[in-house]
Amino acid sequence: MADRYWLYFLFLVLAIAIVLVLSGLIFFVSDFSPEILAKTNPIIEKIIPVIIINAISLWLLAIASSVLLAYYNRLNQIEEEKYYAKIASLKSQINPHFLFNTLNNIYAIAIDTSPKTADMIDKLSEMMRYTMKDTQQEYVLLEDEINYINNYIELQKLRLDRSVKLEYYNIEHIPALQIAPMLFIPFIENAFKHGVNSEQKSHIIIEFTMDKTQLKLSVVNTKVSVQKDISERSGLGIKNTKHRLELIYPSKHLLVINDTEKEFSVSLHLNLQ
Repeated sequence: MADRYWLYFLFLVLAIAIVLVLSGLIFFVSDFSPEILAKTNPIIEKIIPVIIINAISLWLLAIASSVLLAYYNRLNQIEEEKYYAKIASLKSQINPHFLFNTLNNIYAIAIDTSPKTADMIDKLSEMMRYTMKDTQQEYVLLEDEINYINNYIELQKLRLDRSVKLEYYNIEHIPALQIAPMLFIPFIENAFKHGVNSEQKSHIIIEFTMDKTQLKLSVVNTKVSVQKDISERSGLGIKNTKHRLELIYPSKHLLVINDTEKEFSVSLHLNLQ
């Protein structure tokens, strides 16, 4: 970038030098001299200094404008780099810890030679492939994101007992739209994290609805007593997702969170146009 500035500056100096040389040649060929000019037209002689001053002023203004424009473009580039770096950083923080717990569940079931093992491994491999490969892109297909949620919920069902009532409503016909990855999972993870306890009755409702390019996610769960995991800082995923929504969909989303003593609910509206 600095080399470009020096080249631009040298180009300006070279252009000025060429203009001066050409002007000198013209004056030399035409036998121009101040004495002749004073005799033929005294008014022009007085105007020449003004013309020279204006020319120098315009030259300095052009240089200043060019430098300011280059500086402005550089600032925009820096801000854009910070933006994408921040997005990448936030995405990297959203790491679904439940994958490790699911592996333990698969191991326990495999010992008993359960027929569910193969299906669990298949779903888990799809999810790991998605989180490690597809989510590195800025946008993914909505169908792939919803499929990730489906696999997650199917795996979570394996650890639920009769004390938990789960209702999941999905989109029947998913349009070919794109979405920033991993925007839904923190809210759904939170419902299973704080809405499941084998000793307490609870209710989890997860619903996706679609109206053309308008997507809505609704998550409601009753709050139960849970043992907090130190490795999973409560609210971090939701906080990061709120920040990502503000960065990626600044005027195309509406997020409403209600946190009461007995219930936690999330309503997310997204315009994917």
